[in-house]
Amino acid sequence: MTINDYKFAGKKAIVRVDFNVPLNENGQITDDTRIRGALPTLKHILEEGGALIIMSHMGKPKGKVVAKYSLKQIVDAVSAALGAPVQFAEDCAKAAEQAAALKAGEVLLLENLRYYPEEEGKPVGIDKEDPAYEEAKKAMKASQKEFAKTLASYADCYVNDAFGTAHRKHASTAVIADYFDADNKMLGYLMEKEVQAVDNILSNIKRPFTAIMGGSKVSTKIGIIENLMDKVDNLILCGGMTYTFAKANGGEIGNSICENDKLELALDIIAQAKAKGVNLVLATDCVAADDFSNDANTQICPSNAIPEGWEGVDAGPESRKAFAAAIEGAKTILWNGPAGVFEFDNFAAGSKAIAEAIAKATDEGAYSLIGGGDSVACVNKFGMADRVSYISTGGGALLEAIEGKVLPGVAAIKG
Repeated sequence: MTINDYKFAGKKAIVRVDFNVPLNENGQITDDTRIRGALPTLKHILEEGGALIIMSHMGKPKGKVVAKYSLKQIVDAVSAALGAPVQFAEDCAKAAEQAAALKAGEVLLLENLRYYPEEEGKPVGIDKEDPAYEEAKKAMKASQKEFAKTLASYADCYVNDAFGTAHRKHASTAVIADYFDADNKMLGYLMEKEVQAVDNILSNIKRPFTAIMGGSKVSTKIGIIENLMDKVDNLILCGGMTYTFAKANGGEIGNSICENDKLELALDIIAQAKAKGVNLVLATDCVAADDFSNDANTQICPSNAIPEGWEGVDAGPESRKAFAAAIEGAKTILWNGPAGVFEFDNFAAGSKAIAEAIAKATDEGAYSLIGGGDSVACVNKFGMADRVSYISTGGGALLEAIEGKVLPGVAAIKG
C-alpha cells in the first residue's frame, strides 16, 4: 500500500516520525529539519480526513523517564508547523482513551517511546556477560511485542516516516508493522524519498562519483568505506580520521584524535583504493590549535607534522583545494561527515569548502546527497541547503542502506 492510495477519511493513523530534534538548555529547538521533513505526510493524512497519532523518540533515556528528553517540549512547535492544535499523551503506553476520542483532523503526540525499554527491546540493568542475559533478552522480546501491540491498538493504519531510525528493529519502527495487514501499513513521503535517494546513489550512478566521508573515527565508517570502494571514482576521507591515516603512514600528529588500534586498517584502506583504481584524497595540511576552543591559537602545518601540544581541528588550505578538485566535475556526490570542528566558526573553513564545491557541482547538474546530522548541520549553517539535490534525515540508517544492508523499518512494510 502507498500513502497516496490509502483512504484516510474516518481512520486513525499512527505515524512513526523522527522528532529527535536538538534542543538548547531552554528546551527550544535549534534545528527543525526533521519536523519539517515529516510535514508532507502528516498534513496529507489530516487533509484526507484522518486523525493523527504521532510517535517518536528523543535522546537516549535508556528506558527511564528523563525530563530533558520529554516530547512535551516540542508540542507548540509541532502545532505551529502543522497549523493544528496538538494534544499530548503523558504516557505513550497508556494513551488508549485519548486515541479513541480523536476525531477527524485532530492530532495526538505520544510521550517519548524510549521511556520504555520495550521500545528498543534491550534488557536493562543486566550485563551481556551475565549467564541470565539470554533469558532476559527473550523476556524483553516478548514484552516488546506487547508494547508494539499496545501502540498498534490505537489506530487503523500504520505509517513509518522515520528514516533516521529505519535501521533499528524497534517496537515502533518494525515490530508494530506485524499488527497491521499489507493494506493498512505504508511508508510516509519522507521514507519513500529517502529510499529513492539511496537508490539514486547506488543503482543510478552517473560518473564521476565522488564520496566524502568525514568525522572523527575510521571505525564507524569502515563498512561504508569498503562498500563504496567498488562504486566511487574519488573518495575523500577527512575530519578526525585524517590523523589516524597520517600516523599510520609514520607521521607526527601531536595531540590530534587518533584510533591507535586502527592504524593497520588505515593502511589497508589505502592499499584497497590503489588496487581498485580509486582516487583516495587525504588531507595534506591542517589547521592545528593549541586548545579545543574557538579562541585557540592556530597554525597551518602538514597533517603528518603536527607539533606536540597541538591538534588538527580543520583541513588546511591545500587540502581544501584538493577536496574541491575531486568534487568538481562529479555527476554523483555523497557527503557524510564534516572536515573539521565546524561548530567553531574558526574551524569551519574545510567543511565550508566541501559544501561550496558540492553546491557548484550540483548547479552544473550533479546529483548530490547529504546525510548524517553533522553534514546536514553544515549545509544549514552555510545556507546551502537549497543548493544540493537531497538532504537525508538519517545518519546511521543512510550509512547502513549505502552499505547494502536491509533496513528493518523498510522491510517491515515492503517485505
